Amino acid sequence: MKLSEDGSSTAKPDQPSSARAPRKKVSPTTPEPVDVPMSALPRQVVVHKRTFVQGRPAGYSVAGAGMPVVLLHGWALGDHTYREVISKIASLGCRVIAPAMPGFGGTHDLPKEQFSMAGYGRWVADLLTALEVDEPVVLVGHSFGGGVAIRFAHDHPKLVRSLVLVNSVGGSSWRKGQVVRSIAERPLWDWGLHFPSDVWPFRQATRVLPVLIEDFVPNLFRNPRAIARVANLARRADLRTELEDLRKRSLPITILWGSRDGIIPRESFEALCVAAGVEGTVVDGSHSWLLADPQQFGEVITNNVSVAKLAREMEQVTPAKKHRPLRRVKSLIDRAANAVTGSDSDSDSDSDSDSDGGEPGSADT
Repeated sequence: MKLSEDGSSTAKPDQPSSARAPRKKVSPTTPEPVDVPMSALPRQVVVHKRTFVQGRPAGYSVAGAGMPVVLLHGWALGDHTYREVISKIASLGCRVIAPAMPGFGGTHDLPKEQFSMAGYGRWVADLLTALEVDEPVVLVGHSFGGGVAIRFAHDHPKLVRSLVLVNSVGGSSWRKGQVVRSIAERPLWDWGLHFPSDVWPFRQATRVLPVLIEDFVPNLFRNPRAIARVANLARRADLRTELEDLRKRSLPITILWGSRDGIIPRESFEALCVAAGVEGTVVDGSHSWLLADPQQFGEVITNNVSVAKLAREMEQVTPAKKHRPLRRVKSLIDRAANAVTGSDSDSDSDSDSDSDGGEPGSADT
């Protein structure tokens, strides 16, 4: 499936047969996307807050009310960059929580011994505990945030309702000439060479650059060491095994990718799709297409949100099974013996029990 920037459908580009994943089955109960256009939905106010996670200060943005959605940002960015995206998701009837992950946006770094994808996943779990989120969330991860989202969903399955990956790291595949190699072999200069394509053409640059600069420049001056460390962690991430495990657990997974993304190559996107066992969605855009057009992003994930909300509503209306308390009764042998002897000890013992304050029907068997 391929979407143009105005949301219209175009022909799907050819994919190598070896990387083509099976189509994802759609349940008959899957609701149709909301007919109301995103532009007609009321804009939700996004509020930035502070809290403590693992005893260290952390920042996050929140908007809306309803089903919890967690949005994890990309490399070197923060929650401010995604303000419009947060508002669009919240307008679908969700409570959106978008943290500034450790090392960015004023959130304290992870300790050295915890610096890993698993460590970032544990931090997100502790954030939800600090914010008293008591139900599974819809987890959305962009770029580096997608890698954290995969590991978080893998390590904390009870906390995730569904997973949405947007131009995510973790596929660990890169084409050099005619050979597909591990993306860890991709030199840093090649990453930098493709970065300018993420903000051009000019029409897109006027949308993307202002929001990127809002977080990137402060992070660069505030914590340049974290930017370098996380860049190295992201480019070496191989999370295909974790995705295969999530597929076996039947976790709903959606994978989105921009057709002009030079940062996450197509081979990496396809590797993620194969590991997850889903057919990815290709959008006409660059690595940060959701920042360039938040409205289009909201329209793309509307169906994901609708399915998750339906599942949540079904869980809430299903009554919990009530367990009847056990009663202690006299055995059939004792009853038969009393019937033969004509003994009325039952009534006497019951009377004594009642007079002593014992509960009726609590005689020993």
